[in-house]
Amino acid sequence: MKLYFAPNACSLSPHIVLRELGLPFDLIRVNSKTKRTSEGGDFLAVNPKGYVAALVLDNGEVLTEGPAILQYLADLKPQSGLAPPSGSWERVRLHETLNFITSEIHAGCSPLFSAEIPDAVKGLFRQKLCKRLDTVGATLSRQDYLLGSFGVADAYLYTVLLWLPRFSIDIDGWPALARFMERVGAREAVKAAVAAEEAAPDA
Repeated sequence: MKLYFAPNACSLSPHIVLRELGLPFDLIRVNSKTKRTSEGGDFLAVNPKGYVAALVLDNGEVLTEGPAILQYLADLKPQSGLAPPSGSWERVRLHETLNFITSEIHAGCSPLFSAEIPDAVKGLFRQKLCKRLDTVGATLSRQDYLLGSFGVADAYLYTVLLWLPRFSIDIDGWPALARFMERVGAREAVKAAVAAEEAAPDA
């Protein structure tokens, strides 16, 4: 498999999961501006949407969209427990959680990256995002991980919460989230993924 990633992007979450599962893969860096890869190729030929993550399977199929990639990978090794069994009620809860992270936290961060949006408007988006952080903070004040034990949703949440300092949002305002970030950040797979992305050749 090949995982196409960009530094400080949501592609870190499938990267973490690949390492948690111990699956073999090639890590290929993408320049988000030029859409060129570290192999010298055109990323748009891999994923016409133009954004990471993209996972190229050994049979040539290309899978995009983080939540889909995360669940596909977890199902390759169901014994890992990174996702509940397909068809179970617990799997429905995972869908719910991934959708919340995608639509309310990940997408909630998107306007805050834009240099074209006025600060006053960003303030409104920041307020909404903070309310969503209240929600996950409440969950993580009751348990260590979103669904009880570490899984793909936690890898995704960890990844998007890494962006908060860019928006002048202090995670210490949510002690449960701060503890979660420390807990997940201490995992060997997470440390390895972060180190590998930092060391990857430029695209």
